[in-house]
Amino acid sequence: MFRKIQIFVLAVATFGNVNAQKTKLNSSERPKLVVGLVVDQMRWDYLYRYYDKFGNDGFKRLLGEGYSLNNVHIPYVPTVTALGHTSIYTGSVPAIHGIAGNDWNDKETGKNVYCTTDENVQPVGTTNTKVGSHSPKNLWSTTITDELRLATNFQGKVIGVSLKDRASILPAGHTPNGAFWFDDSSGNFVTSTWYMKDLPQWIKDFNGQNLPDKLVANGWDTLLPINQYTESSPDNSSWEGLLGSTKTPTFPYSNLAADYQSKKDNIRYTPFGNTLTLKLAEAAVEGEKLGSDNIVDMLAINLASTDYAGHKFGPNSIEVEDVYLRLDKDLAAFFKYLDSKVGKGSYTVFLSADHGASHAVGFLQEHKITTGFFGEGMEKDINEKLKAKFGVDKLINAVDNYQVYFDRKLLRDNKLELDAVRDFTISELQKNPTVLYAVSVEKVQESTIPEPIKSRIINGINRQRSGDIQLISHDSMLPPYSKTGTTHSVWNSYDAHIPLIFMGWGIKQGESNKAYFMTDIAPTISALLHIQFPSGNVGNPIAEVIGR
Repeated sequence: MFRKIQIFVLAVATFGNVNAQKTKLNSSERPKLVVGLVVDQMRWDYLYRYYDKFGNDGFKRLLGEGYSLNNVHIPYVPTVTALGHTSIYTGSVPAIHGIAGNDWNDKETGKNVYCTTDENVQPVGTTNTKVGSHSPKNLWSTTITDELRLATNFQGKVIGVSLKDRASILPAGHTPNGAFWFDDSSGNFVTSTWYMKDLPQWIKDFNGQNLPDKLVANGWDTLLPINQYTESSPDNSSWEGLLGSTKTPTFPYSNLAADYQSKKDNIRYTPFGNTLTLKLAEAAVEGEKLGSDNIVDMLAINLASTDYAGHKFGPNSIEVEDVYLRLDKDLAAFFKYLDSKVGKGSYTVFLSADHGASHAVGFLQEHKITTGFFGEGMEKDINEKLKAKFGVDKLINAVDNYQVYFDRKLLRDNKLELDAVRDFTISELQKNPTVLYAVSVEKVQESTIPEPIKSRIINGINRQRSGDIQLISHDSMLPPYSKTGTTHSVWNSYDAHIPLIFMGWGIKQGESNKAYFMTDIAPTISALLHIQFPSGNVGNPIAEVIGR
């Protein structure tokens, strides 16, 4: 009897070891391709505002087959493009990864610094230095794309594509096989010598198709009969901006082809910018043979026309709704392409956003919701008060990213103490009725600002690149340049509440209302792929979405 028990125990142990070995072997499996889809300026509520008009194979496929996280927020301010893309792919925050804004002011020189400008690289595919001289040199942390390259000994390929330079470059990281962005001067996709000396043939072939001309050839009209756009305000609302040569913000935009020839950036404000980007993504899969072997590759895609249209027309416009309905169709076609090319179930997708957006001031006023323009004339007014107090003009060098930058050289030359100037400035700013809080970036921790605002300020302040005072506006107060359309930058839910859906290989089906952050995306993908977290990562894997 004792011997039978021994044999049984041995058999169970052996069976357990076999299962453990299988589990260990299975744990090293990976999808063939990971696709990151970051929809620029996509508010979380768009998923459901337009739900009934979506088809079954785009956003509804993501929601039906994937795992949707409904309570994901951005854990820092300001909520702008470069920070959003960087934080998604690094799992980090501006205080650590170094990208403090789309641009910022150099504290010593006082000069403006654009996040990806690099004078030490040259343009490739264009002669336009301003368009092509870009790299990720200002990014301090690694990305999940970098970590994938490192984990596969640089055999796994990484490609980044976007209309925007920063939204291609920063997600693709330091070590990609390529990052490509749109050149408004030529209508082509270009890169820089950081990545290569010449465009690959597949990009040349893609550019040679003159696809933008074909996409805008018939103008832009609504996908559905215009009376069906019941989720949006009437066409020609007073708070909408103008596109190209139009006199009113109304459909159809019949002059789009001519407007594109006159100024090629006009395609950015239309749904065809997204179509163009996804077609480039397909060309990248073909040209680079992404997902064609057992070494996982990654494709970082930014869909930027949603942002351009949002800024131009505002979230409640028929134009923005039409951009999303057409994007839904484009996503359906893209997923169908991936199913046939890579194999359904062989790739993993995540879809999120870099930030949301406020309703337009005019829209809010029309519906009697408190709103207004934040800080109109603020810089000039405070500089005059500083001059009266300290006898020096233009002590404020810039107000950018809701932050006040002082002119360090003027302070030194006039033997002024930064603390004294800063404290006086804060006391004056707090008298402004559009300012909710004004706080020294060095004293945020000890301030009486409530959570989560306090933590988001701390996470967003980069010691070397951010300003000296952080401003927090009252709800729904937009900067004065947003007389039409909308913008974003603040901590409020309309800017900071973003969608997040995972779908495909290794992903469960379902949804959750648990609280997560944008910074949890990178470690989740890292855990799925069994690769190292990015170097500055502060997020945590979202374990409930991983189905293995």
